[in-house]
Amino acid sequence: MSNIKISQKVLNQEEKITLDLLEMVEENSAITQRSLATELNVALGLANSYIKRCAKKGLIKVKQVPSNRYAYYLTPNGFAEKGRLTAEYLKQSFNFFRLARGQSDEALRDCINRGWNSVALIGKSDLTEITILSATELNVKLTGIVDAEASIDNIKYMNLPVVKTLSELDTVDALIITDMEKPQNTFNEIVQFFPFDQVLTLSLLGIKRQKRNTPTFIEAVSEKIG
Repeated sequence: MSNIKISQKVLNQEEKITLDLLEMVEENSAITQRSLATELNVALGLANSYIKRCAKKGLIKVKQVPSNRYAYYLTPNGFAEKGRLTAEYLKQSFNFFRLARGQSDEALRDCINRGWNSVALIGKSDLTEITILSATELNVKLTGIVDAEASIDNIKYMNLPVVKTLSELDTVDALIITDMEKPQNTFNEIVQFFPFDQVLTLSLLGIKRQKRNTPTFIEAVSEKIG
């Protein structure tokens, strides 16, 4: 099975920001650039750059209103582009879900075959949620989620405890990497103190298992099947 890059699960960043901007302008033509920047989670200067870019492409129209403010309106081209980007986003999101669900199912079945009765997930992301759904259907016990960025003690995600370090969980037989921000770094750190062969990775994350020159779990399964 071929790998996909994480960024392919959704639109690339520029397209996603453009889609979000068009949606916000459609909802509120009087929105300020500062509010746009806050909602888009980008710097004010970058928000201004995207507005100018969309205006230059004919996606939005900018009008000056009293009090030296501006109003933004979607043009017919803007509505069409928003529809195209929305459709593409939904298509890619569905493809990602289908791929992630299949690979998480295979990883969890491998845990069952090896007699690993308690599994922890490393990282909180969309992939975490999908893996939890798979575990529920396959009746695999998940002991919790390790998320170094967790800022609150004793929190839960989908009824699973979220902890900062693996030592905070009970006995764990295996780990599945579900971090989508820095999966390779997470894997490299985990295998320093947890048995290498008991750390499972999904091909879609593009993790290189260099320590023992071992293929990712899904690749190994594919080779066996082939």
